[in-house]
Amino acid sequence: MPALCLCYEVHEPYRLCRYTVFDMGQNSLYEDDDHNCDALLLTARTCYLPMNDLLLKLIRRHGKAFKVAFSISGTALDQFEQYAPEVVESFQALADTGNVEFVAETAPHSLAFLYSRDEFDIQVREQCERIKRLFGKKPTTFRNTEFVYNNDLPVALEKLGFKAVLAEGADHVLGWRSPNYVYRPISTPRMRLLLRNSSLSTDIGLRFNDQGWDQWPLTAEKYASWCHSFAASSEIINIFNDYHSFGLRNPRESGIFDFMEALPAALLAHKDFHFVTPAEAARKIDAVGEVDVPEFMSWDDEGRDLTAWLGNDMQKDAIHTLYALAPRVRKVGAPDLVRDFERLQTSDHFHYISTKWFADFLSDRPNPFDSPYDAYITYMNVLADFEMRLTAAEEAAAEAGKTTRKTPRTTATGTAGKKRAAPADKAGGAKKKTSA
Repeated sequence: MPALCLCYEVHEPYRLCRYTVFDMGQNSLYEDDDHNCDALLLTARTCYLPMNDLLLKLIRRHGKAFKVAFSISGTALDQFEQYAPEVVESFQALADTGNVEFVAETAPHSLAFLYSRDEFDIQVREQCERIKRLFGKKPTTFRNTEFVYNNDLPVALEKLGFKAVLAEGADHVLGWRSPNYVYRPISTPRMRLLLRNSSLSTDIGLRFNDQGWDQWPLTAEKYASWCHSFAASSEIINIFNDYHSFGLRNPRESGIFDFMEALPAALLAHKDFHFVTPAEAARKIDAVGEVDVPEFMSWDDEGRDLTAWLGNDMQKDAIHTLYALAPRVRKVGAPDLVRDFERLQTSDHFHYISTKWFADFLSDRPNPFDSPYDAYITYMNVLADFEMRLTAAEEAAAEAGKTTRKTPRTTATGTAGKKRAAPADKAGGAKKKTSA
């Protein structure tokens, strides 16, 4: 019986303001609050709230037959709580149905796994605790930022207690094999690897509103027939997309909400098909073999590589400079520095510096800068000011340590060098000294 697994990325970055050399040392307000607020409220109104309402409606209509999963970044949760708490409540309503799984990722949607395993572990634990606190259950499935994956990732995840990991079903990795099965990572046989069906995912995520596509318009019945055609040659079809696909990338006028409302019934019309969450798939479906991914891959572009974030020298300079500060930040531990440091790790900052994607950003995730060079200059100015603050915090901590070490040991009276006060007698007065 083929299973259908839907998982959506929910992510919102904190965009930086135009931060110049004249701002360095003068103010440490890095983020464009107005832009971030406006973008979040628009997204909540056009995507998150209506789509969550629709999914809740579908769960009530189909009961346990319909299930879905989300991977929500910590920066998205931060902005929901800051600007639109009703979005968190709508996700909690979905969680209460028992039909929704919340998949873990790094809290700031970072590329920490590539540069600092300590930082990665901290961010994953932080995000797991937050997911459990908000939605009632600790995640057992992991999806790395932008589906970045190689053989080392499941090794680290197994130590953190995860049972399954999601990744891109890249052709150069699978070869002749199909993504429509559960696999084992070659490095951790006890874990389960769920691979994205790129074609079926992209049909909804990128092609749905493309009137030049030879399959436009896409209907629920047509899409279901494509899935049903795999009935005899698959065990699971993983459809993983950006949640922006609903209402932003594909506006309501495109028919995307009508399509999604009709899709579960169309898929379930075939008696052999059923919906599962990633954790259920990992638990119930046997792995058919191992997948070896020695080099990093992602879900980006046809190359399925890392060049969208690390494809030029500016990007590499920015990210290497950032992660060189990690041990110092964690040692100081100042909450404001830790917060800013984590938000500066968000992968979007490095994507904005990409020359590869200079003219090809998606409409729902545009580059807020005029050019990748402007993005790089702004980011490095912010990072320079951040390091100034970090250095000042280190010097203050060192000075405080010196002061503590120089403070003389006090006596019982609290003043060095003074004699201890004479003990009081039973009557409450001080005992008089007697002559020898």
